[in-house]
Amino acid sequence: MKFGVVIFPGSNCDQDTVYALRDIMDQEVIELWHKDTYLKDVDVVVLPGGFSYGDYLRSGAIARYSPIMEEVIHFAKRGGYVLGICNGFQILCEAGLLPGALLPNANQKFICKNVNIIPDNTKTPLTARLDKTRPLKIPIAHGEGRYYAPKEEIAKMRLNNQILFRYCGPDGTISEAFNPNGSMDNIAGVCNETKNVFGMMPHPERAADDLLGNTDGRLILESLIRTLKEKKFSIYN
Repeated sequence: MKFGVVIFPGSNCDQDTVYALRDIMDQEVIELWHKDTYLKDVDVVVLPGGFSYGDYLRSGAIARYSPIMEEVIHFAKRGGYVLGICNGFQILCEAGLLPGALLPNANQKFICKNVNIIPDNTKTPLTARLDKTRPLKIPIAHGEGRYYAPKEEIAKMRLNNQILFRYCGPDGTISEAFNPNGSMDNIAGVCNETKNVFGMMPHPERAADDLLGNTDGRLILESLIRTLKEKKFSIYN
């Protein structure tokens, strides 16, 4: 598969993402600059983490208007696959490609640590091959990761299997005690109605290398790659 990793001014997880996809997952990867207006026939667009445009105004608010985002929006609306990680998730929400918003953490502090998340369903390409009973240890690093959407919207998302991951304890217990940022319903990631646009605050690319002593993030990337390669994604729409 061919992945395109978008680089904005202020991105700082782009090379981590390129490395995880190219060197660990053995996929073709090209780098896309924020001023590009052509996606170069990629199969999946990835918006990596970082601080696009210095997070001025609001995280992701300026990057949403980068020239390449018009192409990303068209690509997604045509059914193309898009994954936003951390700042990428924030950008996708700002662009209206994902429901809800990412607000400042409840404790008003930047949080950088390993957390546990658990798949909420296996009805999306990103989660199809994951074990719903197995928590995954994935790092977070954000100051604005508190997911918010109206309760009615979250109820609708739950029915449509749009909640990807929820923060949990080491044994999979979901409770406020394991919610690092105050996200509604412990939500750590969501997708759109047609399940081709995904956003998550934790960083799977930072948990994919054996040298780091944790490869739980590799399972998430493998799920996406293998499911799309086997052309089974049509069952999710």
